[in-house]
Amino acid sequence: MSDVSAAAFADTKPHYNILDGLRGVAALTVVCFHLFEAYATSHLDQRINHGYLAVDFFFILSGFVIGYAYDDRWTKMTVGEFLKRRFIRLHPMVVIGALIGAVMFYFQGCSVWDVSTVSVGALLLATLMNALLIPATPGAEIRGVGEMYPLNGPSWSLFFEYIGNILYAFFIRLLPTRALAVLVLLTACGLAAFAVWGPLGDLCVGFALTEENILGGSLRLLFAFPAGLLLARIFRPVKVKGAFWIGGIAIVAISSVPRIGGGRRAPVDERNLRCRLRHRPFPGDRLAGGFGQDHRPDNRAGLQIPGRHLLSALYGPLSLHIPLLCVGQERRTDFR
Repeated sequence: MSDVSAAAFADTKPHYNILDGLRGVAALTVVCFHLFEAYATSHLDQRINHGYLAVDFFFILSGFVIGYAYDDRWTKMTVGEFLKRRFIRLHPMVVIGALIGAVMFYFQGCSVWDVSTVSVGALLLATLMNALLIPATPGAEIRGVGEMYPLNGPSWSLFFEYIGNILYAFFIRLLPTRALAVLVLLTACGLAAFAVWGPLGDLCVGFALTEENILGGSLRLLFAFPAGLLLARIFRPVKVKGAFWIGGIAIVAISSVPRIGGGRRAPVDERNLRCRLRHRPFPGDRLAGGFGQDHRPDNRAGLQIPGRHLLSALYGPLSLHIPLLCVGQERRTDFR
């Protein structure tokens, strides 16, 4: 990379540690959402019922950070250099998640899917598709449950994250602030209409290649990412005492709001697609067991993360949490 391009990437702006902390809080709510999801009988009694909204927070935060970091660097940076930098930032977790998901798939057989019907070749193809972020079509993916990325479901959010980055590089960054505000307003109206009058009655969409998921997932991205970019443009630092605690409690509170309204949610209900872990030992009790850990009181974890870095460290592995939740479960069947 040239000296000019390297200068464009120089970290010369203040780093807001609070954003790392809030990202970590949101990451924990997503993990809790999926843990409780496995024990819910339906979307009506789901604990942390709106935990999926943490993904929208990630999109907003991504738009804010990218706008803050890159909006004034385009005279020194090409589109290709920007996309390369984002690829390096985003894709390692996609690949790692696909590999862990492929290994864990072998141990995750249950009444929803039968591992014995999946050949090694099909698993390798699914792993390659997930690693390249190529979505699988309903009925063609190896679990048969309709998700874009059957080996690591959360990869769908990175798929939309890529779309947001590409739209920013070629289109959204060129919009004047007023035009950007209009875009945010219009997409907010569309997202609200989808939530209230859409086929599912909520915004827990985007994880499958179905009409409602593509529409809902696109609306979630097209509102949240530009909203974050708009915030970056109009943002002025203000010191607020206890800002992290206020923001963190707000994220948890919003995520914990029970479902409001009717019970409609029929097409491709992700909650009904998950293996019902409530019929197995609680995964949190056995997570370390998959790595040979002993849960005696005097056992200590080998990895120590300083407290100030803990929440920011949680966000990176977020895309890996679904495969890891089933570590330690009994292997049910063999490949052909």
